[in-house]
Amino acid sequence: MSQTQGTTNAAQFVIDPTERTTLAIEDSEAVFPVNRLFCIGRNYAAHSVEMGHDPDKEHPFFFFKHAGAARSDGQFPYPPKTADVHHEIEMVVALGKGGRDIAVADALDHVFGYGVGLDMTRRDLQAEAKKAGRPWEVAKSFDDSAPCGVLVPASLIGHPEHGAVVLKVNGEVRQQGDLNQMIWKVPEMIAILSQYFELKAGDLILTGTPAGVGPVQRGDRLEGTIEGVGALAVTVI
Repeated sequence: MSQTQGTTNAAQFVIDPTERTTLAIEDSEAVFPVNRLFCIGRNYAAHSVEMGHDPDKEHPFFFFKHAGAARSDGQFPYPPKTADVHHEIEMVVALGKGGRDIAVADALDHVFGYGVGLDMTRRDLQAEAKKAGRPWEVAKSFDDSAPCGVLVPASLIGHPEHGAVVLKVNGEVRQQGDLNQMIWKVPEMIAILSQYFELKAGDLILTGTPAGVGPVQRGDRLEGTIEGVGALAVTVI
C-alpha cells in the first residue's frame, strides 16, 4: 500500500479535515490561524500564593490547550462534568513565526501581536488530578476553554511590558494586577518554550493570571481589559 506524505491536497484526505480555528485581527479583514495554545502556570506571585505555592521556589512550567479551545464569539458554554469553573484573565501572545532555541534577545521578533484571553478551568477536576498525580487536560484543555478577544498587531502597539490587568464579573472587580508583575516575561517564555518545542507561526501563549481567580455561573458577564492591549467581553451560557 502506498502512502502520500506531507500532502495538503483535500482530495487526499480520507475524511474532511477539521475547520481551522481563527481569531479576528483589529482593523483587518484577515484572520489569525490558531495552531497550538501554550499556557504558563502560576506566572504571577500573588496567584501562586493563593493557589498554595511559593513563587520563589518554582521553575516555569507549561500546559497545553488544543486549538479548538480558542473561541472568539463572546460566549463561554458552561462545560459538563464540573460544578466549579474558574475564570483566569491572561494576556495572549500570538506568534507570527516560529523556531527552535530562540534567544531571549530575539524572541519579540517572533511575535505577531497580542490580545486578551481567559484560561477557563474546571477547578474541581484540576484539584482531583493534582491529588492523584494525574495530568490536567480534562480540567484545562476542554472545548471552548480559552475565550479570546481581537488580536492587535505588535506593529500598532509595540510589546507591552506594563499595564493594568482587570477582570470584572457582573460589574464587580474580581481580578486586578499589572503586566509588570509577571515572573517570567514574554521573551523568556518564548525562549524557554523553544528549547522544548519547535514553535510555529499560529501558536498562542497565554501568559498567566493575576490573583483573584474564582467561580463563574451560567448567565455571568465577564469583562476583561488589559491596558494598552484591548478588551474582552464573555457571557457564560
